[in-house]
Amino acid sequence: MDAGYKSLRIEKADGVAELVLLGPGRGNAMGPDFWREMPEAIRALDADDSVRVVLVRGNGDHFTYGLDLMGMMESLGPLLTGDSNLALERTQLLKLIGEMQQSTEGLARSRKPYIAAVHGWCIGGGMDLIAACDFRYCARDAKFSLREVKVGIVADLGALQRLPRIIGEGHTRELAYTGIDVDAERALRMGLVNEVFPSAEEMLTQARATARRIAENPPLVVQGAKQVMDYCADKSTADGLRYVAVWNSAFLQSHDLTEAFAAFAERRTARFQGR
Repeated sequence: MDAGYKSLRIEKADGVAELVLLGPGRGNAMGPDFWREMPEAIRALDADDSVRVVLVRGNGDHFTYGLDLMGMMESLGPLLTGDSNLALERTQLLKLIGEMQQSTEGLARSRKPYIAAVHGWCIGGGMDLIAACDFRYCARDAKFSLREVKVGIVADLGALQRLPRIIGEGHTRELAYTGIDVDAERALRMGLVNEVFPSAEEMLTQARATARRIAENPPLVVQGAKQVMDYCADKSTADGLRYVAVWNSAFLQSHDLTEAFAAFAERRTARFQGR
């Protein structure tokens, strides 16, 4: 399933979709095709009930080099240069940034859990993308860089908003102010990734196994857990407890719950249908 995408490939099997970054620029750089196609792909995956979890990975030797500056010059250039860059151009730039943000916002707001599997470089927009995922694995060769500061840009696609909740304010500010490269071991220490694997192949094997384990669980319960955790991120514990109580009061009764009890009693593996 690729729907004619140029910058992405989607592979689906057994409740797991793999969203593969392709480029077409060097290092899977994010050009005009990516910013147009990614929101569409996320909406399609969100609407597909056969997909229970999504694994995001890069094709080739890297996750992504981030924004394709040369590829984006046709759309960005006229809005950033020239003496006539006044209200109209600034309004158009605001609109363009908002459209690009949907590539990460749509992912973060999806009902489905997203796992990032990173090898090689993950730069700039790649950091925005993995910060919007539910959790992250990486290979030992992975390197991370919030490099927008090096090209005169304030990161504007979600990393500055989401990374503090993942790695803390101090680490985020260091990355944003310096644009330094972070290797896999430091990424693990700061909590950016859940685990580091010796190679890209081993990392992908484990990421796929984790995705399958998630897909084997009741999909509506997994989606409910994600929504509850997202709601609670900026709420008090009391507010969060009240929200999850209301959630379960509304959605706990299901065919999957009955199946879970039956499977336990019959000592067999449950077969969840999302009903």
